Amino acid sequence: QVQLVESGGGLVQAGGSLRLSCAASRSIFSFIAAGWYRRAPGKQRELVATITKDGRTNYADSVQGRFTISRDGVKNTVILQMDSLKPEDTAVYYCNARMTPVQSSWGQGTQVTVSS
Repeated sequence: QVQLVESGGGLVQAGGSLRLSCAASRSIFSFIAAGWYRRAPGKQRELVATITKDGRTNYADSVQGRFTISRDGVKNTVILQMDSLKPEDTAVYYCNARMTPVQSSWGQGTQVTVSS
């Protein structure tokens, strides 16, 4: 099991930026993949962005070109840089780490609110 702690959420105006961080309790390079998901009010949780062990990234169409996922191996942190934020990006954002094909861990979530 791995512990994940998210930070960096908050309130921002449309067009602004936020940087989310997910600190892991062990090396992020031990994960098959890590990523960010979000759940907006009344909606299902959805994938935002993922990064694999070898550095390949994948983004939801809705955030492509605006969000960037990256890693800091020294701090064991997965980062989501969010630019050009829109009100529809408002959600609770969750960090996920996949250790094996059938085992993953979730963080507690961090609220992102984008005002129009």
